[in-house]
This record gives sequence, structure tokens and C-alpha cells, in this order.
Amino acid sequence: MELLKNTFKIEKSLLLYLPFMLDEVTQTTVDKFPKFDERRHFTTIGNFLHEPNFNAVWNLKETIWPLIKQQLPNAELHIYGAYASQKVNDLHNEKDGFLIKGFAEDVNEVMRNSKVCLAPIRFGAGLKGKLIDAMTNGTPFVTTTIGAEGLYVNSENSDNVTDDPMAFANRAVDLYNNDEHWRIQQQNGFEVINERFNKVPFQNKFINRLETLKEQLNNHRLNNFTGAMIQHHTMQSTKFMSRWIEEKNKSL
Repeated sequence: MELLKNTFKIEKSLLLYLPFMLDEVTQTTVDKFPKFDERRHFTTIGNFLHEPNFNAVWNLKETIWPLIKQQLPNAELHIYGAYASQKVNDLHNEKDGFLIKGFAEDVNEVMRNSKVCLAPIRFGAGLKGKLIDAMTNGTPFVTTTIGAEGLYVNSENSDNVTDDPMAFANRAVDLYNNDEHWRIQQQNGFEVINERFNKVPFQNKFINRLETLKEQLNNHRLNNFTGAMIQHHTMQSTKFMSRWIEEKNKSL
């Protein structure tokens, strides 16, 4: 939204922030989740047709996972994702505990039974669904500044966000071993969901904006010169296309 307003000079009145709109994570729900000692393994998940997901897995394989394995020789990383190609499956290595699991029937089941989610995402835009899934299922994660975009007010102050491979590995190991730190990050995740993605205030805000626009539609359109210009030329293109078809048919 800052890019649209400041760089492309889009009027603020034409924009409304609507992120993922989620149910509140209640204590009743939390009580049903597996606890720290009941969870196993690291995990990551993502559709492999999406290049940032494959790149993140490659980054884990080549750089971060070896650093984690030095400290946790028996650890396993379970990697889920649809459309795993041969280049993805070639990364599978049971000796290193780097396991390509393929398509996951239920992302919530995968997340709530995993101990830590790893998401070293190096490029890509928008909120990252895998991290939303992790937080809603009480699974702490480590990610990059790109991965954390849109999640926090200031991701630089978050203990689970870093772009340094060694720091990334160390934080992952700490979460895997330290019950107290793990529970703190889990609670932070619940707070992010409930404070920044709670669907109730966003739904109300959206409905109110629609009602206001409905009542003031003519004025809204009159004040939106760029939109009117685009609409005009859209209609014009249709008009001239129809004339072209007309002339083409005459020659047949």
C-alpha cells in the first residue's frame, strides 16, 4: 500500500487493506494442540510450482540444514509440497534426514505435529501462507525478512527473523531444544493471528466501506479521474474491436 500511495500516487480513498481474515485462536483450541514434547521434526511446506518455495528448499539443503545437523545429528526435516519434480525428489537424502514427503493431505495435521517450521524464503511477494498455517497450529518458525513481510509491525525486532544462515540455524536449534523459548514463540504466533488477522474487524471495515461507497457512488466515481479514464478507454477498445469484426465479416 505504501508503494501504491507513494510511488504510483494512487489515492488513499481507493485502497483498503484486507489481509488473510482468520478465526481467533482461542485457549480451547490451543489446549488441543500437541505440546512441545509431543512434537517431532522440522518441517517446511509449499507448492513446488512456485519458484520461491523450491529456492527456499534449495537454500535449506545447501546452506542451512548442514549447520543444523552439526548441532542436531539425529534431526529430520520433512518437506511437503505438491508437484514435486525430479529435481525436487533428487534432494531427498535419508542419511542426512532431508526428506521429501510430497503432497500433504492436511496442512494443519502436518503443522500441529511438527516442532519447528523453517522458511528461508529469499524472494517473493505477499503474506506467506505456510507461516500463517504454522502460527494457527501453534508451530514456531524461523524465517527471513522477505518471509516475514506483512506479519509484524517491525520484523527486525522479531527473534525468529534473520537473513544470516548461521543465525537462522542457531535460532532453529534453540527453538527445537528450548521448551520455554518454543512456548514464547508459539504464544507470539497466536497473538499475531488474533491481533493482526482477526477476521471480525476486517470484515466490518470492508462492509462499512462498501456501504459508504454505495451511498456516495457518483461522487466517488467523479473524484476518481484515473479510474474514469481507464473505464472510458476500455469501452473504446470494445467499440473499435466490434467495428473491426464488422468490417472483417463484410469481406467474407
